[in-house]
Amino acid sequence: MRLFILLIMILLIQGCTPSQQSIIETFNASLDGRQDVTVTDGQIQALPYSTMYLRLDDGPRILVVLGYIEQGNSKWLSQDNAMIVTHNGRLIRTLKLPYNLLEVTNLEHDPLRHTPQLHNGSQWSRDVRWQEEGRHRSAHLTSHFSLSGTENLTIAGNTLRCQVWQETVQADGLDRRWHNTFWIDSATGQVRQSEQMLGAGVFPVAMTMLKPAP
Repeated sequence: MRLFILLIMILLIQGCTPSQQSIIETFNASLDGRQDVTVTDGQIQALPYSTMYLRLDDGPRILVVLGYIEQGNSKWLSQDNAMIVTHNGRLIRTLKLPYNLLEVTNLEHDPLRHTPQLHNGSQWSRDVRWQEEGRHRSAHLTSHFSLSGTENLTIAGNTLRCQVWQETVQADGLDRRWHNTFWIDSATGQVRQSEQMLGAGVFPVAMTMLKPAP
């Protein structure tokens, strides 16, 4: 599936700087293959939009741009009207993907919404609904968080000291257990990178916030 974002349409409408034109050329080159998209630090800084790298189901890495924010949720749009919805790095809904996350309950108690209070042993329970191979599925999930260490991430030319948190997730009644990982900027509390499952142990999604949503 080709997730070619809003970025191309916006730049064509508004006019392109040389840096922005080179980004479009990067996208055009990727049409002929399955290689990862890579944008230089200068190109990222030149863009006035929030951006992130996105990898779906271990496929090629692409670049997406924030469409809009609604009730604190960041909505990232593609040219073919697919949508990724996040809240401080947590994937909470998708539309028009091969697999889709339809609903997550109890979001107000997600520890990622209160990262300064996140600690070893933090827990979270919620119900989720998703589409898997064309079928609607649901499960009750229970998470336990643990700090696995710190790591320096270099993103868009900036070195960020991050706490690396492991979220161990159990799906009741499905015999599925997996780990999500979140890199949280120690200075801001923002999730800058994550690896998480869209459904109950299915369809991995990796995100790196190049310019996080405001």
